[in-house]
Amino acid sequence: MRADYLPADVAASRLGVSLATLYAYVSRGRIDSRPGADGRSREYSAEDIEQLIARRQAGRGAAQAAAHSLAWGLPVLETRISLIRPHGHYYRGQSAIDLAESGATLEDTARILWDCGHHDPFAATLEQRWPTTISSLLRHRNLPPLARTAAALPLLALTAAQPHSSDPWRRRDHAAHLLRETVALLCGTRPSSLPIHRQMAASWGIKEQGLCDLVRCALVLCADHELNASAFATRVAASTGAGLHAAACAGLATLSGPHHGGATARAYAFIQDMLPEKQVADRIRERLQRGDAVPGLGHPLYAEGDPRATVLLNSLRARRSHPTRLARVLQLLEITQSLCGRRPNLDFALAAIASAYELSADAAMAIFAAGRMAGWLAHALEQQENASLIRPRASYVGRMPSREE
Repeated sequence: MRADYLPADVAASRLGVSLATLYAYVSRGRIDSRPGADGRSREYSAEDIEQLIARRQAGRGAAQAAAHSLAWGLPVLETRISLIRPHGHYYRGQSAIDLAESGATLEDTARILWDCGHHDPFAATLEQRWPTTISSLLRHRNLPPLARTAAALPLLALTAAQPHSSDPWRRRDHAAHLLRETVALLCGTRPSSLPIHRQMAASWGIKEQGLCDLVRCALVLCADHELNASAFATRVAASTGAGLHAAACAGLATLSGPHHGGATARAYAFIQDMLPEKQVADRIRERLQRGDAVPGLGHPLYAEGDPRATVLLNSLRARRSHPTRLARVLQLLEITQSLCGRRPNLDFALAAIASAYELSADAAMAIFAAGRMAGWLAHALEQQENASLIRPRASYVGRMPSREE
């Protein structure tokens, strides 16, 4: 029996219901089920069962439930974009891991996330020159990719073609154009119709096919992860009627925080600090004894380890380029995991790829941002089509006003 799925009697007992009620939950789509190991019985998602229990308990205290929802808690809105399971995440029902391992590109993934059907928003050829204002930004090489992109997007919005079109296909064409512009800004190049993973690898001066494929795989796995902080910020902006450029800016601003995208930079810094060390295990023990956290390990939604990191690190192990550097990175990974007892997450995997190929932390962040832009645009499109304002309430716990006599 897999740890994340339970047999029928255990699942029903955990819920405190009969088998008939359990089956009714499954038929309504509230609990996922799979064939059991014997091929005859079925097993039921432990995660879905826990969520059902949490919802039932939350119904007894709406204010308490609302507060819990904001921190890895109960779902707060409906989406058809992505689903997270203990063994991996899905884009509109398609496994993100399967897409990454089958050779899908970020453009392929965006078409799925944006529910494009037979419409291809990337069909148009894109070879454009930047406006003067953007060209001047690109000349400032000291600007980090995220800062450069966040500064440029509002300027591009001023001249964007039909940014508020109500036609769903034009919206998706606009999103494709914006995604390509974002990638070019992150890389410091001109917008292009070349596959995004090739553009990124070429911007770092690396033509090796192995890195191109690693970047492609990483972009697909980074594309979306349900209602994370940056996706939620994007949806809030889009719910006000803001255009795609503005909504994407909200996502970028949120990603820049140290508790979100900054985690990749911290994992990169940790790897760079440890690689020159001859006694890596001793240095890590010293960190742990001081109470310093080792970045890039564990994930609240994946008790058995982040499957996105597993795919990327397995792919990295299969590479033959930079054998000495790669071996040191992988050795560091094994020592870190052994001493900390936690598996690496996506942030560590992106940092490991950048370190193995002697790229910067900015390169790792650019991969994350370029991939996640496809997901932000999916959330913005879905929220725009939903046409409802996201406006939660707060529970005031401060000083109460004096009563007027």
